[in-house]
Amino acid sequence: MPAPSDQETRRQRTGIRFGRCGSALLLGLTVSMSLAACTAVPAGTPPATVPAAATPTPSATPAPAPVLQPEKDATANLAYFDSVATAVVAADGAAGGQAFVDALVAAGFDKAQMEVTFDETNVDLAADSIQFSVRFNGQCLIGQNGPATGGYHSAVTAILASGTCLVGATRQIDW
Repeated sequence: MPAPSDQETRRQRTGIRFGRCGSALLLGLTVSMSLAACTAVPAGTPPATVPAAATPTPSATPAPAPVLQPEKDATANLAYFDSVATAVVAADGAAGGQAFVDALVAAGFDKAQMEVTFDETNVDLAADSIQFSVRFNGQCLIGQNGPATGGYHSAVTAILASGTCLVGATRQIDW
């Protein structure tokens, strides 16, 4: 018996591959249909309802508001720092640096340990974002707000070698 030609062998291989592919597709379709059938609600069947009395009522108490913890590190005080800064943003989404500094001072942070960037650029345009910081127990609490950053963000970082928290020019806090 003569050996099958290359073309004939290719057809057989292709047929086998197609057969395996077709089987896999058929299996996938069958599984998908089975799962869909499990989730479908038969026509004319009203949806099940749970009586109100059977619904458990949550008894969780709201988390206490964060407070300043001067004896702890910056990480422990980040939630409080954030609560103050987000209140400023909620009151005025375009708040300038002075609003953040004033709110942080009113919340108990030391003004002498703060830094803030300028509200305007050198050509008198509104800054894309405002950064403000507080040196706190050997670390930095840093906040940033503005359209260029997608809103308010914060972080705890190490103090820079310069002894400051913010890189670059900052404005004097003299009010």
